[in-house]
Amino acid sequence: MVNKKDKTYELSVSILDADFTHLEDEIRKIEPYADFIQIDVMDGHFVPNISFGIPIVKAIKNITDIPLEAHLMIQKPQRYIKDFIDAGSNCIIIHYESESSIEILNIIKEIKKYGVEAGLAINPDTPIKNITNFLKNIDLLLIMSVFPGFGGQKFIKKTYERIRKIRRIIDTEDIKVKIEVDGGINLNNAHKLLKAGTDILVVGSAIYKSSDTEEAVKNFSSIEI
Repeated sequence: MVNKKDKTYELSVSILDADFTHLEDEIRKIEPYADFIQIDVMDGHFVPNISFGIPIVKAIKNITDIPLEAHLMIQKPQRYIKDFIDAGSNCIIIHYESESSIEILNIIKEIKKYGVEAGLAINPDTPIKNITNFLKNIDLLLIMSVFPGFGGQKFIKKTYERIRKIRRIIDTEDIKVKIEVDGGINLNNAHKLLKAGTDILVVGSAIYKSSDTEEAVKNFSSIEI
């Protein structure tokens, strides 16, 4: 088991590719190493895929103490904020592209009102300049390194520079916000992502589609920077 207190980064494990016929067993495999569990919620409208929703959050909350991140890849996320919080989400992540800028700020304020962390996700083709004004209002910025909708996609290499750009802004302005990266992360690019300034790695298929889930999550939780 990795001593999480000694780590300089955090690991969020996406359950999108877990075996849902044995979900509790899949959670137990990652518990000693994961800092967060990410639950990828897709509605078939904002992204061309449908995954799962509030009942899965409730089920996982009942079997683990690991904090849950609800990554809402949905239209009109404001309709479901309280439902996902009531179900047990410790962090709600909404997409910048899902609403107008004014509405996004209102949703962030609503999330914070309930005492949970607020995250903002941006797609690979969204300019960094579009979201800099939100940085002081959120707890984490999720930079997508693939286009949202499906697991197992190929990592987009321009992500490294996007992370470095955001890291410079955060450090220069002394903003207390974490950088999270999600999509196509493997052991070959994880080190470079951390060196670029990533605080939280989101890993899914590279763990749950590996031949040894426990060994894979252990490896991702103990990368030397």
